[in-house]
Amino acid sequence: MADATGTLGNTGTPRKSSWRYIGPGIVVAATGVGAGDLVATLIAGANFGYTLLWAAVLGCLVKISLAEAAGRWHLSTGRTLFDGWASLGRWTTWFFAFYVVVWGFVYGAAAMSSSALPLQALFPDVMDLKWWGVACAVVGLVFVWFNKYAVFEKVMTVLVGVMFVVTVYLAVRVTPNLGDAFAGLLPVLPDEKDSILNTLGLIGGVGGTITLAAYGYWVNAKGWTDTGWMKVMRLDNRVAYLTTGVFVVAMLFVGAELLHSAGIAIASGDKGLVQLSDILEDRYGTATAKFFLIGFFATSFTSLIGVWHGVSLMFADFVARLRAGTAEATGEKIAAGERERSWPFRLYLLWLTFPPIVLLFQGQPFRLVIIYGVLGAAFMPFLALTLVWLLNSSRTPAEWRNGWLSNGMLGIAGLLFLVLCVKQIWDQPWSEFF
Repeated sequence: MADATGTLGNTGTPRKSSWRYIGPGIVVAATGVGAGDLVATLIAGANFGYTLLWAAVLGCLVKISLAEAAGRWHLSTGRTLFDGWASLGRWTTWFFAFYVVVWGFVYGAAAMSSSALPLQALFPDVMDLKWWGVACAVVGLVFVWFNKYAVFEKVMTVLVGVMFVVTVYLAVRVTPNLGDAFAGLLPVLPDEKDSILNTLGLIGGVGGTITLAAYGYWVNAKGWTDTGWMKVMRLDNRVAYLTTGVFVVAMLFVGAELLHSAGIAIASGDKGLVQLSDILEDRYGTATAKFFLIGFFATSFTSLIGVWHGVSLMFADFVARLRAGTAEATGEKIAAGERERSWPFRLYLLWLTFPPIVLLFQGQPFRLVIIYGVLGAAFMPFLALTLVWLLNSSRTPAEWRNGWLSNGMLGIAGLLFLVLCVKQIWDQPWSEFF
């Protein structure tokens, strides 16, 4: 199989990297940065001021290497990432199957709640939070079901524009201390308990989800299927994480100036952003608070529809590979739109939308939440380390295998996420689980 896959995708005429091609990177940035990422960065700024700005920037560099590696695999081999995983052994199939079912079930409810919170804050007398969540899920389902990648990308780009304007406006509004901000680019650890683990969590947390693996699928859906698009993909990927970096730095500025200086604490999780809107209203007025809530909704809803599309695309490829073998696991199939019209794609869309509604109304089962946490923590080291394996083997054409920089960044990413995975597993209340 290594020889067969190694010869595909090498005849494409190189395209000049151009801003007019940018697209999948915007999608992965919008999907990867959710409300939880923004509030985590906000809290880092609130707790440590500008001290961990360097960690937020390093986190973006780590994600650039992961997304670039996923895109490079798709373009250099002509095969999809799941086909690469399958070549490493049947254990990858079992891991992904279990992960995608459990993760999707719990994530669906979390995405609904996150999208509902700003809407309820904007329109408090319209309906209950749970029904706002159901409405967001159904709108996401209908949108992804009836639109192909081109329309999906355009809508995501508009929503990213909203996110960008809101976060940059807030960063300017709080008047950051640029001297302290530049000092925060020096790698210094806070003088606090567990500062190393907190710093690693910030590096690994922002934009680090299964959507990094979905990037290669969106590259193919854009119509990029061979090495002629490699320069374009790399520019697109850099734009993605430059955009992510702007979101992260802006929210850290807000945390440092608005919360840290005043000694204000907010809750972790999405509800922390609702608290922030109240603080903004007290400090800058109702218009600024509502403007922020619009950005909060754009952030949450892009993550929802991004997962609805991207992970459903991965699931459709997973099923096609199982049913028909390697002949089905090509970038051309995705570029042609076959996956988006397939029944596995739509079946997973339904799985993300309707079963999680039960969790909205009845709460999340304790054991399921623990399993979800462990699987979520395990996916990122799985992604980083399997990419190292794939891109240093004969499965990848020699000219597109990892160099020292890629191996170094992916190795750092794998080690980082492995440490965070062990911590996540260690922190679970296993005595209550059994």
